Amino acid sequence: MLRIGICDDQAQARLLLRAALERILDEQNVQAQCFEFSSGETLLQWYDRHAGELDLLFLDMELHALDGMEAARRLRAADQALQLVFVTGYADHVFDGYTVGALGYLMKPPTREQLESVLARAQAALVRQLDQAFVCRNGETYYRIPVGKILYFASDRRQVQCVTPDRTYTFYGKLDEVAAQLGGSFVRIHQRYLIRAGAVDRLEGGEVTLQDGTRLPVSRSCQQSALLALTRAELEG
Repeated sequence: MLRIGICDDQAQARLLLRAALERILDEQNVQAQCFEFSSGETLLQWYDRHAGELDLLFLDMELHALDGMEAARRLRAADQALQLVFVTGYADHVFDGYTVGALGYLMKPPTREQLESVLARAQAALVRQLDQAFVCRNGETYYRIPVGKILYFASDRRQVQCVTPDRTYTFYGKLDEVAAQLGGSFVRIHQRYLIRAGAVDRLEGGEVTLQDGTRLPVSRSCQQSALLALTRAELEG
């Protein structure tokens, strides 16, 4: 599922771009979900609550109040993985997009060939990112979480929480399955806790302190194996 955002203060521009994208993706048999935003402020407010829920964003440069470039800077500060494409009627800011790692810069109205090229590059980038991301699902919503941002996982019966500095994601699953999926860079310290080795500040006594100050208990049964795993991860990292 490719999750696409379109931010433009002109409703007709959003409609035309969405229709063109959906036509291409339908022909390619690619499932997609589109979200529309009429202003930079609306986009940022939504993203505060739904960080990590967009894969690709088409962003108009000439937005009222909060312009596209400033919106892009704020989004990039919160999400390094989001693929950004600027869409504009002017060529004045074409080089500004590089400062926020934009995937592309399209003049209005973009051609079919341009959209196909952007979609192909975006999907290729997402495939590469999946090797460095943990993907989970809550209902109909999929989350793509960069592994390097994860602090730890906490399990409560059938629910698992993935904790990052910015947000906590909740999904149904088993901690054993998460550990098997992520491999040696994550260490089991308790029946309820799985931590990212790179997020650990120190291990002392029966407690681990993470780099953000979070303190988690280490069970007696896990103390020796956790110490060995953390030492190995530090040497390998």
